[in-house]
Amino acid sequence: MAAKKTTKKTAKKAGKTKKGSDAGMSKAEQVGYHKGSLTTLIKERQELARLLSIVEQLVQMHMGALKELGVDLTAQAEQMGVVAPKKSAGGRKKPIDEIL
Repeated sequence: MAAKKTTKKTAKKAGKTKKGSDAGMSKAEQVGYHKGSLTTLIKERQELARLLSIVEQLVQMHMGALKELGVDLTAQAEQMGVVAPKKSAGGRKKPIDEIL
């Protein structure tokens, strides 16, 4: 099923804006909804961090094994043109609204 795209113009006609879409819910319901969403997102972030940790351990293990076998990974990376990502000068991330 395709979701119907709502523009600002059609939202105003329907009397629903982004903030007004929660108008049918009481304040307690809204608080509960947002707390539940936040709890779920925090758990998802923790799981993602756990998975990244496992992947990083596996990468390090394979790199160590290749190093023991005499494979020079830095030379191969330079030949392929692979460069480690550089950190931005400010170290700032894009705000979520710019990403979306």
